[in-house]
Amino acid sequence: MTDTVSACLNLMRRMPPKDIEVNLTGLVTLAPDCMDELLQRIDQPLQEATDPVTGRQYLLCEYNRDADSYRSPWSNAYDPPLEDAYELRDQLRQLEIDANELLDAYRELYYQGGTSSVYLWDLEEGSGKGFAGAFLIKKSTAEGTAWESIHVIQVDPDVGGGKRATYKLNSTIMLSVQQQQQSSSSAAADGGGGSGGTSLSGNMTSAAEQTLAFASQDDHLSNIGKMIEKMENDVRMSIDGVYVQKTRQILCSVRRSNASAPAQGAAFTSQLNQAIGAHGAKRDGGLAAQIAALNFKKTAAAAQEG
Repeated sequence: MTDTVSACLNLMRRMPPKDIEVNLTGLVTLAPDCMDELLQRIDQPLQEATDPVTGRQYLLCEYNRDADSYRSPWSNAYDPPLEDAYELRDQLRQLEIDANELLDAYRELYYQGGTSSVYLWDLEEGSGKGFAGAFLIKKSTAEGTAWESIHVIQVDPDVGGGKRATYKLNSTIMLSVQQQQQSSSSAAADGGGGSGGTSLSGNMTSAAEQTLAFASQDDHLSNIGKMIEKMENDVRMSIDGVYVQKTRQILCSVRRSNASAPAQGAAFTSQLNQAIGAHGAKRDGGLAAQIAALNFKKTAAAAQEG
C-alpha cells in the first residue's frame, strides 16, 4: 500500500492545484484502501461553515473533523451533534480560545477580511507533555481568487522540565487567481478589445524549526505567532518575486506593449503613403502621355481631311 500512496502523491503534485478536490476524489475511488492516509497527507481547499451557536464563520478541515461532524473553535460544539466526540482538556481549550482571538486579529490586520480558525490537540491524549495545532486562514473574492494558509505546528517541551520548547512548523500556501473573460462590448466601453479569461493557481510548502524559551503557556502563542508571521512574509515575497514576476516576463515577451503601438503604426502609415503616392504619380504620368498622343492623332486626322 505504501507504493500506491507514493504513486498517488506523485500524481497529485503534477495535477492542477485548482482541481485538487476532483482529482483526490478520483484517487480515493481508484484506491479506497488508501483513503485515510491520502486525506491526511493531501491539503485540500478550505471550506467555510457557520457556527449554529455563535453565528461566526469557521473553517472545515481534517483537523477539526470527527466522523462526519466538524468542531467549531468558537463554541467547541460539533455540527451535526456527535456523541462521544473528542474533547480538549480545559487548559488546552483555553489556549485554543486565546489563539483564535489572536489569529482573528492578525487576519484582519493583514488580509482585511476572510476567515480564520485554530484547532489544537494533545500529542498524547491527556498527558500535557506537548501539543500540536493547525492555524488556518482563508481570504477569497467573488471572482474566484483565493489565498489559503495552512500552518501545522508541533510543540515539544524539553523532557527535562526546562522552560524551553522545540517548535516544528509546516506551512502550505494555496493561491488561486481568476480573471473572468471580458466581453467585447464592455471592453469597447473602456476603449479596448475583448480579452480572454486567465487562471493562475499553485501551492507552496515550507518548513521551519526553532527552539525557544517560554515562561508560561501564553508564551507559546507569542512564539508560534512570530514563526507564522515570518513564514507568511517569506512565502509572499517568494511568490511575488519569483512566480508573479516570471509570469509577467513571459506575457510581455509574447505580446506587443500598447505604449509602442502608436509609434510603430505611424511609421508604417508613412511608408504606405509614400508607396501609394509614388504609384499614383507614375500612373498619372502615363495617362497624360496617352492623352497627348490621342490629341495629336486627332489633329493630324483633321488636317488630312481639310
